Amino acid sequence: MSSRLKTTFAGVEFKNPVVLASGTCGFGRELNEYFDIERLGGLCSKGLLDHPHGGNEGIRIWETASGIMNSVGLENPGVDAFIENDLDWVNSKNLVNIVNLGGHSLDGYLRGMEKLNQVDLDILELNISCPNVKSGGMNFGTKTEVAREIVRKIRAACRHKLVVKLSPNAEDIVSLAQMCEEEGADGVSLVNTFLGMAIDLKKKQPVFNNVYAGLSGPAIKPIALRMVHQVSKAVSIPVMGLGGITTWEDAIEFIMAGAAVVQVGTATFMKPDISMDIIDGMERYLEENGYESVEEIRGIL
Repeated sequence: MSSRLKTTFAGVEFKNPVVLASGTCGFGRELNEYFDIERLGGLCSKGLLDHPHGGNEGIRIWETASGIMNSVGLENPGVDAFIENDLDWVNSKNLVNIVNLGGHSLDGYLRGMEKLNQVDLDILELNISCPNVKSGGMNFGTKTEVAREIVRKIRAACRHKLVVKLSPNAEDIVSLAQMCEEEGADGVSLVNTFLGMAIDLKKKQPVFNNVYAGLSGPAIKPIALRMVHQVSKAVSIPVMGLGGITTWEDAIEFIMAGAAVVQVGTATFMKPDISMDIIDGMERYLEENGYESVEEIRGIL
């Protein structure tokens, strides 16, 4: 592998811009049995809370014509268990270790962040798409000024590089990204899942206990691509682009739209080592078109 795909995000070096997205790769151990995860640019952990959480009841995964709906509900072992059982293993690998942190209250975010402040990792990805239990379940990331308090307080206390993961269900995702930059975030990642719905015709009721669930996969790619392009033009901090990336062509499009790094998620369920195909395809594209670095095509639109 040449150095064509080498890139830097907020001062962190990636051997290539392909990262596995949170919630689709666990902590990397299982996928490492299918391929060498050290070929990846980075890995983003399953979303963690400051405490273990069992997630949602009922059906959690539902296939659609061009994607997957999920209502997993942040099932996770908690930050303490991750630090004890998985952190050293991930850190031993030659890739960028991105840890995804969620919370159901401001205090919960801060407790989780304080624990992660005590350990080594490369980037903290702050998931503000979590439901705020103190506000009737409304997601923190839908309103810019509600999200601002979380980002400001986490940024003030966090010793790591901070990337904020944005929800496409926000009232104004561009304003949300600009707020993150104003509050000192080192970067943003977008998009998280779109809010959707599925109905069981036999039971004549919603598939999911929570009625609505998150849609990911190829179906959301054109909208995610548009949002990444809009945000990339509106902020000066780097962008991680994700949403339906399935092929190397998709990844190149996100880079051209302005993303510095791309995350591959639902596609991994289709083919566990699909990220290897994407990396190889990007490398071929750059070579065949005479580019010495992926930087030459970033944000060219």
